[in-house]
Amino acid sequence: MRNEFVFFSVSSLLIVFAIYYFVWPPVIWAYLILIPVVFVGYYDMFQSKHAIMRNFPILGRGRYLFEELRPKIYQYFIESDTNGTPIPRMYRSIIYQRAKKTISTHPFGTQLDVYSEGYEWLNHSIASLDPGVLEQNPRIKIGGKECEQPYTASILNISAMSFGSLSKNAVLALNGGAKEADFAHNTGEGGISPYHLKYGGDLVYQFGTGYFGCRDRNGKFDPVMFQDKSGMDTVKMIEVKLSQGAKPGHGGILPAKKNTEEISLIRGIDPWTDVLSPTYHTAFDSPRGLLEFVGLLRHLSGSKPVGFKLCVGHPSEFIGVCKAMKEMEIYPDFITVDGGEGGTGAAPLEFSNSVGMPFKEGLVFVDDMLRGFGLRDQVKILASGKIMTSFHIFRALSLGADACYSARGMMLALGCIQALECNKNTCPTGVATQDPELVAGLKVPDKVQRVANFHKETVHNFVELMAAAGKKDLSEITRMDVFRRIDHRTIFSFEDLYPTVSHGAFEFEEIPGRWKSAFSRASVDKF
Repeated sequence: MRNEFVFFSVSSLLIVFAIYYFVWPPVIWAYLILIPVVFVGYYDMFQSKHAIMRNFPILGRGRYLFEELRPKIYQYFIESDTNGTPIPRMYRSIIYQRAKKTISTHPFGTQLDVYSEGYEWLNHSIASLDPGVLEQNPRIKIGGKECEQPYTASILNISAMSFGSLSKNAVLALNGGAKEADFAHNTGEGGISPYHLKYGGDLVYQFGTGYFGCRDRNGKFDPVMFQDKSGMDTVKMIEVKLSQGAKPGHGGILPAKKNTEEISLIRGIDPWTDVLSPTYHTAFDSPRGLLEFVGLLRHLSGSKPVGFKLCVGHPSEFIGVCKAMKEMEIYPDFITVDGGEGGTGAAPLEFSNSVGMPFKEGLVFVDDMLRGFGLRDQVKILASGKIMTSFHIFRALSLGADACYSARGMMLALGCIQALECNKNTCPTGVATQDPELVAGLKVPDKVQRVANFHKETVHNFVELMAAAGKKDLSEITRMDVFRRIDHRTIFSFEDLYPTVSHGAFEFEEIPGRWKSAFSRASVDKF
């Protein structure tokens, strides 16, 4: 192919010259196109990094062009409404429609195969209710007996996404939407920025192993800085991130090109460097230590609700935390459960694909452990795992959650098109980038309203689902209300699949066989 290119380039130049000299002089302008192509071809022949380009000058570049275009071609021309990943177009479309308050009904029946394995639904009641008689904005109170400033949270809130991973305009729009529709905005582990504060939306102040925003020069937890941050009026709850669904056991990642001087100042780190959070906490190293830390944070924050977030890993470790709660009588006000399939930013492929307990199993496990230890009435559970629609909220509550977070749903409401460039600083919609030109394209006032609309419309539809199921209160939603097809002829309710552990069962040694080994390994003194 290289010889063919040499022959082609030389002969083409000679032909153009002959036409110019003997027939039509204006054809000389063809050289403006032909000569650069020839130079690129000869460069391809002599470079040594890409064998395809070396063997197929010019034509070989098509491979890299198609590699770049492949995700876009697949999304717009190949995938159906139901088979796209990570988020199918069906869900992306409903989020866009609700955010823009355009038509959000669906024509001509479901596109889902209701006889396929894994299909899930809730059963309605013949004695369904009038949605108008139900609470239109269901909320839950978070804060135990040691909490003097409890928070009444919406059933749908913004999940943890840091300034740094997201642009300043995205953070502004999210917080403005939270203020407009009266729900909570989790800061993510990147600390509290001015953009989290401008609109005054309720904040869940999260920090992780890097202690960004509350760290000393050595990267250790700084109680004085934490007390200052947590004392802000807009900070309603505190969340310690133990792990997250995108990369459990790895620690957060912020690429160097996103770590601007502004972001580094907020986080207390050096700018323009890759930010790799430690894989473990230095403020504690055992279940006892974790709960003592929770007690310290509650004291420093002025007795606000304090909890922790995790993607469930070794079951014995969480069981150890539950044992420590019973022994020490120190309880987190809430626990956020993330699924191993989660994630909005940069993560190694193996961690995204193959590490951590999936969302449903993780949520059921945490709920069952708290029930079995007799702790469920002390601790609220928040769920974070592909919450896109009101059915997803209903399903999460049936599995044991009290309320939900959404990350990717809120990003889509902002205008995210699932370009899958969150880790490159090239997000075309200005949501997940620090490039000033791209960020400028995201107009905050418009997106504030879209975020608020998405929340309001989704909660409204959730209330309609409750009414259809005959449920007057959130507490009435159970695992008996949602069903899953196992095969063509077999249907189980979630209660059949995940039998609910009775309150205090473990005190009477009623430990399910599948967890007995984990119980024997669980320790309050080490993870």
